[in-house]
This record gives sequence, structure tokens and C-alpha cells, in this order.
Amino acid sequence: MTSSLPTVEPHLSARQNHALGLIWAVLPEARLVGGVVRDILAGRAVADIDMATPERPEQVLATLENAGIKAVPTGLAHGTVTAVIDASPYEITTLRRDVETDGRHAVVAWTSDWREDAARRDFTINAMSRGRDRVLHDYFNGQEDLAQGLVRFVGEAATRIQEDALRILRFFRFQARYGTSQPDPAAMQAITQHVALLRGLSVERVWSELKRILTGPSLPEVLKLMAQTGVLAVLFPACVTCDRLVRMAEAGAPADAVLRLAALVPEDKAGLASRLKLSKAEATFLAGVAQGPVPEPGMTDADLRRLLAQDSPEVLLGRTWMREAEAHEGVALDWTALRSRLSAMAQPVFPLAGRDILATGHPPGPQVGVMLEQVRVWWLAEGCTPSREGCLAFLKKVLTLQS
Repeated sequence: MTSSLPTVEPHLSARQNHALGLIWAVLPEARLVGGVVRDILAGRAVADIDMATPERPEQVLATLENAGIKAVPTGLAHGTVTAVIDASPYEITTLRRDVETDGRHAVVAWTSDWREDAARRDFTINAMSRGRDRVLHDYFNGQEDLAQGLVRFVGEAATRIQEDALRILRFFRFQARYGTSQPDPAAMQAITQHVALLRGLSVERVWSELKRILTGPSLPEVLKLMAQTGVLAVLFPACVTCDRLVRMAEAGAPADAVLRLAALVPEDKAGLASRLKLSKAEATFLAGVAQGPVPEPGMTDADLRRLLAQDSPEVLLGRTWMREAEAHEGVALDWTALRSRLSAMAQPVFPLAGRDILATGHPPGPQVGVMLEQVRVWWLAEGCTPSREGCLAFLKKVLTLQS
């Protein structure tokens, strides 16, 4: 099926149109594929632009370089070359067909058949392409599915899932963003039957996809579907607390994937971070929002400064969202006002260090740390307001008492 697209694409920037003009001048058979076509049709802004072409990757690389376009062989084994124009990447991938799949990876071969390439894609709404003549090539009725808000696998849902089990999670991500009707029954049935295949995926791929689900729209609905098909039970066998996460999202908490993960999964956070192979920063934030003193409405500014002196504002704000979601019943508290106060405060920094103890003539040793902590305890008790000079004056008193 083909149909004409409008000659003006308001969702493509002038820079993007310029770059496409340069690429099409040397690769006239190339087409826009996947998300860019889908989002143009949906009237959404386009962030990334992917293209496909019948030319072999080595030929694409040489053609771009001969035209003076920077070309990076980002994935020659998978047929992908990245053109870099005005510091922006444009991925160009040779048409492919699957030779062998194992549920995680695929062995591919090049083809010149556009329909064959489209048939290996996950969903009909992602299987469309558009050439420089602005003609839409839609082999599996993706345009109609997009208009109806239907996320449907290309071909047999079970086959697509067995080829790559990550498509289970991708289904829920796209359902949240583009699904405006009831989820496709064939997709839901296939996911339920093959959900155990998720266990064979690398945790890096799972977390990458899960992050996008957690930060996406329609979170309550998509969590319900993931629970219904057994996906949440496979990903988090111990337990999940969907209600707490939903309450937190409905209260207006930021769409932070790690914060939402902390609310969703009550299991030991160190173990969870290790199992999902979170980055060091993600693991630190996950542990921080899940434990430690929580800022509470009614606390004084001095109380809040004491907390800020020990944890980052981001962690403390995260704890307030967690606590608000847990304390949804009973007396209503003004968490919004608390977060406003907390956000407006500068993070106090204890003004002394070990060198200040040594500067008084005190000999090095364990006692330096003990004395420094004495001053810090006093500084905290004073609401973190004493200046460096005030701390030095208190240090002098400590030294005098110990002499």
C-alpha cells in the first residue's frame, strides 16, 4: 500500500531537512524508516532520524565520504553507517533479512527487498518507510493501526517475540505512547505464553527498556497490563508495589526512572541495583531515596538544613515523594510546601577540615578526626549556620578543654 505524504514536514527542522537533502543527493534510493515516519504521521516532533538503503554498508560508507560527509562505521556487521551532519547523527542501515534468531540476537543477511526488511521489524507502526519522493510505503497497514491507536506485531506475535524477547517490553512502551484502544488480543496472548523468555535477556537490555516504560505516559495502565501478562512477576519475582508507584506518579513526582523503580520494587535496594546492573550513580540514588531520615512537613529550617548537610537535595526530595505515597491515608500534610522550602535552600557545607586541626599545632593522628567530628556535631546542632570563624572559635574551646 502506498500513499503520498505532504510536501512540507513541519515536524522536521530546517537542519534535519538540510541533512536529508545532502544524504538523498548521494543515496537517492534511501528511505526514512521506523520512528521518524511513525511520528510524522502521528504529528509528533521528531528527535532521531533513521534511514535504510539497498546499498551495502561498505558502499554507503564510501559514498558518503566521497561526498564530503563525515561517515562513522558504527555497526558495519549489522549494516549500519552513521552520517554526521552539523554534529547530528543520521543512521543509515542496509536492508536486512533474518537468517537466524535465538531470542536475543539475530544473524542477518543483506537484501534489496524493502518488504522483506519491513517484515523483520517489531510493530506495524514501526514498519513503514518513506522515500525522497515523499511516498509512504506501508506493507502491513501500519498507518491504519496508528490512526486507530493499535500496537500490533508484524505477522505472528509469537514469532516476533521468539525472535527477540525484548519485544515484550517494547510492546508495553509503545502501547503506552501510541495505544488509544484496547491492547491487541493476539499480542497479549503471545506475551503471556512466552513471558518466561524475558529471563534469557541481558539485564542491561531489560533495564534500558524498563527505564523508558517507567518514565513514559499511561503508567498505571501499562503496569496493569504488565502484571496481567506476568511480566512484572518475571522481572521482579519477590514483589512489586504498583499502588505506591501509581500514587506517587499521581501526586506529581518527577518522571525519574530510578525513583519510580524504588517505589515499585520494595526488595533490598543493593541487591536490586546489582541484579539490574545499575550505574554507580543510579545505585547510589536508589539506595538513598529508600532509606535515611525523611524531611517532614512541620520541620524547622534548621531541621532541613541538618538533613541537607548529610544528603543531596535530590535524594531528600525523592524520600519525600516516597513517604507521601506511603502515607496516603490519614491527615493531609502539605508536602508541596515542604518541597518548595527544601528546593529553595542552599546545601550547607561544613566549613572545617582536618588541616584546620593540624594548623593549630595539634599532632596528626586519629584524634584529629575525633575533634573534627566534635565541631561538626556542634555545627549541626546549631542548624548548620555557624561560619568558618565560628567553628574555629568552637574548636579553640575544644582544644582548651583537652589541654
